This record gives sequence, structure tokens and C-alpha cells, in this order.
Amino acid sequence: MRSTLTLTRRGALTGIGAAAIAATLAACGTSGSEGSGASSSGGAVGEGDASKVDVVTWWSAGSEKLGLDALVKVFNTQFPDTAFENKAVSGGAGSQAKQKLAADLAASNPPDTYQAHAGAELKDDIDAGYLLDVSSLYEEFKLADAFPASLMDRLKDSQGKIYSVPSNIHRANVVWASVSALKAAGLDPATYAPADLDTWIADMEKVKAAGLTPITMGMAWTQLNLFESILIADLGAKAYTGLFDGSTDWAGAEVTKAVNHYATIVSYTDSSLYTEDWEPAAKPVMEGRAAFNVMGDWAVAGFDAAGLKAGTDYIYFPVPGSDGVFDFLADSFTLPDGAAHPGGAKNWLNTISSKEGQIAFNTVKGSIPARTDLTEEDKAKFSEYQRSAMESFGKDTIVSSIAHGAALPGKASNAMNDALTKFAQGASDAATLQSDLKAAYGSVAG
Repeated sequence: MRSTLTLTRRGALTGIGAAAIAATLAACGTSGSEGSGASSSGGAVGEGDASKVDVVTWWSAGSEKLGLDALVKVFNTQFPDTAFENKAVSGGAGSQAKQKLAADLAASNPPDTYQAHAGAELKDDIDAGYLLDVSSLYEEFKLADAFPASLMDRLKDSQGKIYSVPSNIHRANVVWASVSALKAAGLDPATYAPADLDTWIADMEKVKAAGLTPITMGMAWTQLNLFESILIADLGAKAYTGLFDGSTDWAGAEVTKAVNHYATIVSYTDSSLYTEDWEPAAKPVMEGRAAFNVMGDWAVAGFDAAGLKAGTDYIYFPVPGSDGVFDFLADSFTLPDGAAHPGGAKNWLNTISSKEGQIAFNTVKGSIPARTDLTEEDKAKFSEYQRSAMESFGKDTIVSSIAHGAALPGKASNAMNDALTKFAQGASDAATLQSDLKAAYGSVAG
């Protein structure tokens, strides 16, 4: 089976990837945040009502819901006196959840805790003073001993404060491929490893000639997930990272090459899926009606839930040209200032960062734990892909995901989503798309 996605959390995140993520988080300043980490009522972080916890996530269906259910089961065991209240809101990558959450936060009606991608995505909420500094909980829960130092560095803002607790680590630049579709196109799944995007595109033509859909993509955020993977493949880790600090020009020739590759790949997709979330968009691959889908590694849980076997029914590999680069994101949870049940929120953060919670959640969701203290017995509970991912994370160059909040604030990524939607709908050409992407970055560059 083709499985080059190798990664161990024990390795340090070094080089341009670590520096870039540190720079991204440093840009997430705290102009409006609490300086001491104390709540507005004056108590310590997490001190107060623990009778229940209202938890907002976008894990409302499919394998993501199953992962949340597994986590809640651990929570109920660890904190039986705190009632879990599921406030999940459906919508791909949290688009609907984030809209409702923004309205509630602005109205001073925060949930007790909410899911957010670690990194630049939290900048606006930090600056608005919506979130408490949870650094003291890292000390209380001994998370600095459990999480790798390189991850801890990514979680800190320019003042060394931390505003969320990660439940996992994901990789975004992964291709999921149907074994039967590859065989129908005359491609050998056992050795399939296109070296670059041009070779991969040529193979898509073979899939099309076999009467199958070469590649699928869904709604806007899945399009950005695909596009950023193409950027990584064409630019390499250093130039890709430069897109976020101004050292790489969004209007430059390197990005033009990536946009043109993206335009060609989009021409092989099924436009009827453009309004679908990731799982329906990946379903044709699961059913052998399409060959490829680019998606984060939560997809492995979807394939497994469909009863499919890695190597027999599907294979996975980094987006061609991006082998050796790990496109990083992490789901995390916050403690909002003014939460009605801060003690309940503290208990939730304790569970989601605990060894038991991270094993239960990640074995189902397809991601890997942020913790480094897993035993060999613990690791044996994870799939072949996940063990491979644990190895990759330690040796690959790490870069930040745009689509999943690690690289740029929401204002920029949302504008990029809009630009890609317009392109997919035929309302712009490649040149206009590149111009729109540059403008999206410019909206937050400073």
C-alpha cells in the first residue's frame, strides 16, 4: 500500500515551518484581551459554576459526531457531576457555527466553551476581549509536559499567552484515492506515487477516459483546502510560508503557476458537488465512481465508517509535489470571558487535553493526539494511517493551513473562500482569481 504520510510527534517542529507558525501566532496580538487571565468577575480562570457545560462545535454528523460522542463518554466518566450540553451547529468547517457564535459573542452571550482552529483564526476574538488567557490551566493540567515544546510555541501569542487547548492535530494536504478507479484507469494502486502535479493531472486524464470522475471537491472551504495544497506543491514550504509574512508575492509568477494548476484540476471535478460538505463530496471516491479527493485526515474516519479498508479499497498520499511537507491545523477549545459555567468549561478543557480524552477522540476522528506521552500500547489503538501521521509530524517540514485557521485570520480566509467560489461558478478567470486572492491577503496584511 502507498502510505508515505509518515509523522512522530516526538520530533521537534523545526525550520521554516515552525518559524512561520510562530510568526503567525505572534501576529495574533491581544489588544483587547484580559492581561491577568482573570475573568471579568475577578475570579481565577475556570472558577465557578461546574453544574453543566454548553459546548459549541461543528461536529454534528458522520465521523466527526462519532468522535465527539467518544469524547463526551470520557467526559461523563471523569466529571459525572457536570452535565454536557451539546450545542453543535452543522456546516462544513464550522461556517454556520462560526456565524452564530460571532453573533452570540457580540451580544455578550457566550457559550461556556467553543471549538476553534488553533492559530490566527482566534485573532479577532482575542483582540475583542472575548477570551480568557488559559495559560494557568496548562500549568494545572501539566500540559507543557505532555505537549511538544514546538506545539506550545504555536499556541502562544506575542505576549506568551494561550487562549485555547487543542484536542488533536490534523494534516490537510492528503489525497484519498479509490483503488478500483485507479485500476479502471490502468494505474497500479500498489505503487501509485505521482511525483508532481503535471504527472497527477495526466493521470486524471486517464481516469476521465475510463468514464469516471477524476477528482471531487465540495463547498468553498474544501476548495481552499485543495488550493492551498497546490500552493504548497508548486511553491515549496519556504515560499508558501512567505505568503503570510509578505516575503512571497501573491501576484508573483509562482502563485500564477499554482492558480493555473488549480484551474486545470478544477476542470476535472463534478460541479454538482460544489455546495456539498466534505463527506458527500468524498462519497464518489468511497464508492469507486471517482478517483481522487484532497481532504484533511479526518477523511480516514469517513472511509473506515463506510466499511472500506486502506490498501484494499482506498490509498492515501501527500498531494503530489508536497511530500515531506505537513500542512498543519488543530481543533481547540476556548474559555470565553463571561461564560455562565466557567467550572464546567474548565472540566471540559481538562478532558479534551487528557490522555484518555485524546485517545478516545482521535482514534475515531482520524486525527492524532497533541500529547507525546502515548505508550506503544496506546499507539496500537490507532489506524495504520494515524501511526504513519504520528511519524510524519516529527520529521516533515510543518506549514500552516489557510483553510483551517492556522495561517491567516478569518477575514482573509473567508475572502479567499469567496474568490474560489466565484471562480468555480465561472464568474471569474484565473487572472481574476489571483488578483482576488492577493486582495484577500491585503485585507489583513499590516
